[in-house]
Amino acid sequence: MIFFSTFASRNMTNMDEKERIDWLRRELHEHNHNYYVLNRPVISDQDFDFMMHELQDLEARHPEWYDPNSPTQRVGSDIQKEFKQVAHRYPMLSLSNTYSEQDVREWYESVRKGLMGEDFEICCEMKYDGLSISLTYVDGRLTQAVTRGDGVQGDDVTQNVKTIPSIPLVLTHSGLPHEFEMRGEILMPWASFERLNREREASEEPLFANPRNAASGTLKSLDSRIVAQRGLDAYLYYMLGEELPANGHYENLMEARSWGFKISEGMRKVHTVDEILDFINYWDSERKNLPVATDGIVLKVNSLIQQRSLGYTAKSPRWAIAYKFKAERQCTRLLEVTYQVGRTGAVTPVANMEPVQLAGTTVRRATLNNEDFIKSFDLHIGDYVYVEKGGEIIPKIVGVDIDKRPIIAQPVTFIKRCPECGTPLVRYEGEAAWYCPNDSNCPPQMKGKIEHFIARKAMNIDSLGPETVDEYYRRGLIHNVADLYDIDVQQINGDGSRTKSAQKIVNAIQSSKSVPFERVVFALGIRFVGETSARLLARHFKSMDALMQATTDDLMQLEGIGLVMANSIVDYFHNEENRRIVERLRGYGLQFTVNMQQMEGQTDRLAGMTIVISGVFAMHSRDEYKQMIEMHGGKNVGSISGKTSFVLAGENMGPSKLKKAQDLGVRVINEEEFLKMIEPTE
Repeated sequence: MIFFSTFASRNMTNMDEKERIDWLRRELHEHNHNYYVLNRPVISDQDFDFMMHELQDLEARHPEWYDPNSPTQRVGSDIQKEFKQVAHRYPMLSLSNTYSEQDVREWYESVRKGLMGEDFEICCEMKYDGLSISLTYVDGRLTQAVTRGDGVQGDDVTQNVKTIPSIPLVLTHSGLPHEFEMRGEILMPWASFERLNREREASEEPLFANPRNAASGTLKSLDSRIVAQRGLDAYLYYMLGEELPANGHYENLMEARSWGFKISEGMRKVHTVDEILDFINYWDSERKNLPVATDGIVLKVNSLIQQRSLGYTAKSPRWAIAYKFKAERQCTRLLEVTYQVGRTGAVTPVANMEPVQLAGTTVRRATLNNEDFIKSFDLHIGDYVYVEKGGEIIPKIVGVDIDKRPIIAQPVTFIKRCPECGTPLVRYEGEAAWYCPNDSNCPPQMKGKIEHFIARKAMNIDSLGPETVDEYYRRGLIHNVADLYDIDVQQINGDGSRTKSAQKIVNAIQSSKSVPFERVVFALGIRFVGETSARLLARHFKSMDALMQATTDDLMQLEGIGLVMANSIVDYFHNEENRRIVERLRGYGLQFTVNMQQMEGQTDRLAGMTIVISGVFAMHSRDEYKQMIEMHGGKNVGSISGKTSFVLAGENMGPSKLKKAQDLGVRVINEEEFLKMIEPTE
């Protein structure tokens, strides 16, 4: 293959350059497929990079020929924006789970009866443990990628998904449907996961607990360049649309493979329940050799016509079921117990063990939850403990081999003082955890408070992150949240090479001064005060001064504020260091009173009502409806119960919620009815 040099391409005519751009795009798409899907590269990495750089140069000179699906889009962008919510054309329902051969046999028999004895095939496939995704293609081009969300709507993550090399951006196969949807899992392979955690450990950053969390966190990043660097992969397992190539699910996936999609090799069509069990037993062992995490097998009736005939329950399809593998268990020795301090001061014990292979990874540590958990197992140092991965993900101790306990083994005794600052620990009434009360000078709590303060739902200083906070803390630039507002460009621009990013950070910090009062209350990080409680406090007391002067009795007058939270708020403002920080924030110009324009619309029309929101809305967003409910004195909750006043329902309300509302006799109203309820009266 002959490549033009970048210099040579500059001497082309515009038409030559347009043809060259089109050719490079086609070639790079094909090479991506060969490398990431087929695992059969035909050119060297150097040649691939040469072509990519040439295409980037040509596209930079010709923005008029921009293509959102160009191979250059796979490198990502630092343009940050919130994800918008998109309704699914076809709801993304969850599958019923089973854990035994008997359950599989019963499901198979229910399918046979549902089809009135008609012959049927079952497609057996791997259940990958990642983040569910829906990919829409129109005229062979990827137009949208949406996460599962709540099954009715999800986040539009198209720009991030474009950075995943195994997902085709453009399909060139003839005879494609005009529009169709592919569903699958976004995954982080074990190799990428271990590399990422090695990098984070070297940088003294918190490690990801498992590949699924790493994949999910990566895909939700607002910087698609980070996504491009993390080594995500994707396996597709379902095709939907009005013009599918075949009536068989398996046949459609084989066709999709020929179009360029990455379809698992671990698929098989079978007829009998014994063949299903053979497939399950084979992969229960063989899955340990796969490059990605799996947690079970999915069984689907192959015929799409028969799928429609079998239909759905309120929660899941009758024509499919997920068999979950039993958690793998290993025995290893407990070497020591260490303790971690979180943002709120909660102290978590951690078991440090001799390394053991478990579900594809080397496990050395497992959480012990709290003191009561340790006592329930009567743990001793040197014990041989049984370790499992909950849902194939989180390592946990599930038992102790008492017979192997060394005679000299000493029982694990929960510490009495904070491992970070030495302060005596306290245990609040009704809490299982022990806490370090020194929230003003305990380093993990101080850094945790700053990370909480800058979060999107708090002060929304989106140019900062945990890594940057840790760097500034180690350099002595910040010790508490108020110190953020003293940072200047010269302190953080390095040797002068980071002036642009430094200015961006300083600007973001200054912009946070306009964040509403209720989010300032939440950002303070008062123990036990969440986002909803902060909003309630802000709207009731209306100013920081009034909140600071509130007594325990004053606070407990508010519905939803109990004794523990009330005492925590009072203690926070009685702490002299906290008061100094709050006064500094006041001096920097943060919002310390409620915006009275926002308060003008407040009424008690929904006072005492508990309301559930479900579905997709046309006139306002779900968040806007939540704000309206609170503005008019109502309480928004996530689940329906006998105490629910009514359900505000949009299009595609969850079938399980609708059934529960009907069973409990809870009223269901639409947008128009709700807006009429809260409209001003003469």
